Amino acid sequence: MFALIGTAVDCGSARKNIAVMVENGFIRDVIPRERVGEYAVDEVYGGDGYIILPGLVNAHTHTAMSKFRGLGEDVPIEKWLSDVIWPAELEWRPEDVRRWALLGMAEALANGSTTINDHYFFADEIAKAAQEVGIRAFIGQTVMDTIDFTIAAPEEGFRFFKDWVGKDGLVTPTLAPHATNTVSLELMSEIGEFARGRNALIHVHLSQSMGEVREVKRRYGLSPVEYLERAGVLGDNLIGVHGIYLSDSEVSLYAKSGAALVHCSLSMAKLEGRIAPIIELFERGTNIALGNDSPNPVGLMDMFTEMRFAAVLNKVWRRRTDVASAREVFRWATVGGAKALGLRAGLIKPGYLADLVLINARKTQFLPGENPHSHVVYSARGSDVELVMVNGEIVYRNGLFTKLGKRMEELWAEFRPS
Repeated sequence: MFALIGTAVDCGSARKNIAVMVENGFIRDVIPRERVGEYAVDEVYGGDGYIILPGLVNAHTHTAMSKFRGLGEDVPIEKWLSDVIWPAELEWRPEDVRRWALLGMAEALANGSTTINDHYFFADEIAKAAQEVGIRAFIGQTVMDTIDFTIAAPEEGFRFFKDWVGKDGLVTPTLAPHATNTVSLELMSEIGEFARGRNALIHVHLSQSMGEVREVKRRYGLSPVEYLERAGVLGDNLIGVHGIYLSDSEVSLYAKSGAALVHCSLSMAKLEGRIAPIIELFERGTNIALGNDSPNPVGLMDMFTEMRFAAVLNKVWRRRTDVASAREVFRWATVGGAKALGLRAGLIKPGYLADLVLINARKTQFLPGENPHSHVVYSARGSDVELVMVNGEIVYRNGLFTKLGKRMEELWAEFRPS
């Protein structure tokens, strides 16, 4: 049994001098720290000046794109995809995807993400990398059929799901149609039918560019959300991503459907110069999660940065300071992502998954320490993370990736240009 000691902060509360007791992959108890002696504890971590958080959920990412960090800067999304990213992706070899996905996952873990929802090619290799590093991973093989993209064959998406369902306790396969404009209505309908028979999650880019919106309208006379409804996939097993060009009527339709929407404020602000109508979706009852998108275009796999930008950019975009509070944004990064993925996680409560993060807050930016939710969103950085636990197992501590048996500087040395 492990005990984590510090100020326990989740979106519901902030409790000082707490011990979180962990056993068999779950939180067994949350008690005052002076009661730790009542339990047969093997190891104690943290103490005065530490913050205990539920693991952050990166609900949309492409970890292998760590290889493309820094490419295609300062161009709009359609040019970024067609001129930079897609040509580079066609050069992928499976072993390279595994290698760079592992790097992206290690970076995510070290910065406090215990769960990722990955959407990419060569999904088998990404799943193997997740097993190596010890992260909780939802993974889908990206598929397309309206453009010629050899590594996105639709049959591979179904094959990957069948091969990995129930195979690993930490790896969950999903269905990953690329976007509403790159997947035909016929294929999307087939994906929906396949998902319903298997209770599978569908993870799809939605309304991420005006080109996508125009193409779906031209092809079907529908908006992207109407297209998803027509295909029979607009429901509570759908995880849509971005949604920056959703109309007001689409917001209403989407909110009523029970689908989750992943907000990637930083990547969309950088690629399109705008963000999604998250506040309108949230106020109408949509479950909002947060995603880091990928090391390109964002630059780093740090959900603390994503929380901070989500809070600030929504205030700027709406010209309102009373929206996207620190506690709301923290909820999106924890409970929102967990709910979207069907996990009993995101809160520090008995019976919840022991996916936990320990922050060393014995630093000046955490003083005076009177508003922990604000400090988590506005003051914390990924580099403040000292320990990460997934499923009750310590997978990162003080620069060491314990399952890999490698330190941060060793990974850097392996990947640096020769």
